Amino acid sequence: MEQLLKIMQQLRAECPWDQAQTPETLTKYAIEEAYEVEAAVRSGCANDVKEELGDLLLQVVFQSQMYSEQGLFNFNDVVEAISEKLIRRHPHVFRADEFSKLNADEVSELWQKIKKDEKKDKAKHRLDQLKHGPALQQAHEIQKNAAQIGFDFPHVKGAYEKLEEELEEFKQAMAANNSDEILDEFGDCLFSLINVGRKLNVSSEMALLSTIHKFRSRFAFIEDQAVIQNKNVEEMSLEEMDELWEQAKNYLKHQVNHDNKKIE
Repeated sequence: MEQLLKIMQQLRAECPWDQAQTPETLTKYAIEEAYEVEAAVRSGCANDVKEELGDLLLQVVFQSQMYSEQGLFNFNDVVEAISEKLIRRHPHVFRADEFSKLNADEVSELWQKIKKDEKKDKAKHRLDQLKHGPALQQAHEIQKNAAQIGFDFPHVKGAYEKLEEELEEFKQAMAANNSDEILDEFGDCLFSLINVGRKLNVSSEMALLSTIHKFRSRFAFIEDQAVIQNKNVEEMSLEEMDELWEQAKNYLKHQVNHDNKKIE
């Protein structure tokens, strides 16, 4: 860790690109690296996970170095802050004598209570307490938080009917060809769909990432088959690609079933 911190200090002192960065310019890389970690874990390759975790750690070190240069805090302060937070939010572990043995649900409830108490003086409104992040995740957390005080459909049926209502309004916006209304109604549709997923205990973020992974695999199959057939994928017709797409669905489904049997 000390070696990494020294490398970062030297880069900031001698590398023009690193010197040009600011906390604001680097935030997008932190987000990208977090997604790379997720993809690496999904791939099942430990070496990839190790590499991507290093890239994510670099973002923490880089940001810490820049704030250290301003005399605000350094990497050790970051480590100390998260250590204190973990101890504070796990009283059932670090002050076990004061707490009876808790199950997983009770631990989660205790964590949320402590977290809420930490933030109550920082937020003016209820939703101000929620973290910013990917839009899908934000929508899920906002809906979940509102539901905690009863602002929610009693059943998934109501959430689905709301989705159908929003889809109809989106259709009308498209018919009117009003770009502002299209954007607004499209957002409402996404928000409503996420709410349906939440009511079904489906993580919209994980569901979409799974579909993206599936699309990547199928599209890669199309490209591989194009090479086998001595064709240029960029010159293939939509009909040819559709045919290969259907082949990809069957092939990859069979591959998953085969892998599952090997695991069993």
